[in-house]
Amino acid sequence: MKIGFIGLGNVGGKLAGSILRNGFDLTVRDLDNAVADPFLERGAKGAASPKEMAELCDMVITCLPNPAASAAVMEAEDGILAGISESKIWAEMSTTDAAEVRRLGDRVAATGAQAMDCPVSGGCHRAATGNIAIFAGCKRQIFERALPILATMGRRILHTGELGSASILKVVTNYLASANLATLCEALVTAKVTGMDLNTTYEAIRISSGNSFVHETESQVILNGSRDINFTMDLVAKDIGLFQALAERAEVPLEISPLLVDIFKDGLARYGAREWSPNIIKRLEEACGIDILAPGFPPEMIDIEPEEPGHEVIPTGRA
Repeated sequence: MKIGFIGLGNVGGKLAGSILRNGFDLTVRDLDNAVADPFLERGAKGAASPKEMAELCDMVITCLPNPAASAAVMEAEDGILAGISESKIWAEMSTTDAAEVRRLGDRVAATGAQAMDCPVSGGCHRAATGNIAIFAGCKRQIFERALPILATMGRRILHTGELGSASILKVVTNYLASANLATLCEALVTAKVTGMDLNTTYEAIRISSGNSFVHETESQVILNGSRDINFTMDLVAKDIGLFQALAERAEVPLEISPLLVDIFKDGLARYGAREWSPNIIKRLEEACGIDILAPGFPPEMIDIEPEEPGHEVIPTGRA
């Protein structure tokens, strides 16, 4: 199977790297030619346009920063829709709006091709090693056809249902991660102000009921001071905005989510769109006149687990 990959950013570049590392025929494209060059040097091909890529490849993957970027790549005059055809697959790995991916999916289906949304979760460090988790929303036969490709990019792969279901679960899980980050910031600052040693505080949280994936990753780069989790405030704002919009359409009267949206709006205004997301803690550091730092923590997260072939995760209670 010939694979095309559009969007070689912080996550997309690592996912495309896993495909190439595992020996697949890969064609890549990014608006920044310099980002694509290392892939070309390692044997990947280039495409002059998304249309050309769709004509050449059996499966075209998009991994882009927002729904508008995906729509542009799909619907431009030289976009994917102009080149995709029967029996081919468009796989949307961007974090996007479920209604939008379904809209584009209908346009893909009109060409005779198939669409799936398959966003990832688990951090850039796991994307680099092929150990990230992948949600996949599509018809079962499309999932089974795509599974060998997904299994090169991720370790745990969950078929979530029809097209759009994966995007819903992606914004749900990103909302939870962002809420956890905000509460960890409050916990670390409160511990410091009340006289607690931050190394001890980190371990107390880690071995307790307060532990989480976010604590074991983002708290470490907070305490190091680098705050480099390879994810920026504008992306958090986009993700929690998608979650809030999803809930509003479903008429769910959320209480915590609007507060979280306001917190990150303030963070964007203070520190800029491309500030690392864990630096949302600076709002509290500045308010209290302290720095949340401790020795012995790494400046970035590196996945030390060996790369393993991916496998499908079967939900509890399902045969």
